[in-house]
Amino acid sequence: MSATLHDVSAAVLAGGLGTRLRAAVPDRPKVLAPVAGRPFLAHLLDRLARASVREVVLLTGHAADQVHAAFGDRYAGMRLTYSAEQAPLGTAGAVRHALPLLRSETVLLMNGDSYCDADLAAFRRSHAEEPSGFGMVLARVADASRYGRVEVAADGRVVRFAEKEPAGPPGWINAGIYLFPRALLEGLEPTRAASLERDLLPAWVAADRVRGFRAEGRFIDIGTPESYAAAEAFFHAAAA
Repeated sequence: MSATLHDVSAAVLAGGLGTRLRAAVPDRPKVLAPVAGRPFLAHLLDRLARASVREVVLLTGHAADQVHAAFGDRYAGMRLTYSAEQAPLGTAGAVRHALPLLRSETVLLMNGDSYCDADLAAFRRSHAEEPSGFGMVLARVADASRYGRVEVAADGRVVRFAEKEPAGPPGWINAGIYLFPRALLEGLEPTRAASLERDLLPAWVAADRVRGFRAEGRFIDIGTPESYAAAEAFFHAAAA
């Protein structure tokens, strides 16, 4: 198995409305929120370029024209294409809508509002052991209450998503990075709205199709004004 992802099509969910973040970033989509002097999406694309990804599909919706104007058709040697929703389709629906642009049999999907220093090549090698399943990167955080913990068996099977709690201990959470065969989503209607997290993952967990990959790297998201403010220090520390 190759140590890179040069033969894998990547997709980034870049169509979120960013309602909770609007007080801090009122004039642009969430993926263009400036962090450490650059749009947040640039940090994600850098991560993909370092893993030797060659083509990325940006799944856009709200203010899609701003995202295209900011990044164009090439970035760090990667070809960028755009799959723009005409109406909100949810995370799974957005990927299904973009399948004609995702040319590889295995797809790498990333949330556009979170970043994890996961070893993507190691994640790819892990997923190759069960290529028909759904691979999910897990990040260790000091307080898992905001996200809900992911419970994993000794063999790596994801067995349960715990509910969010008012306060909680450290734990493993869904880091928003996935590997899966495109066939898993080909059965969805192309225009149907569907949530990966609510509509599909619970059934796949029940069928023992989801595997967790524990990443040792740091994790940050920009989903709230508080976490967005923390992202500045996160990336400055990474550059130091």
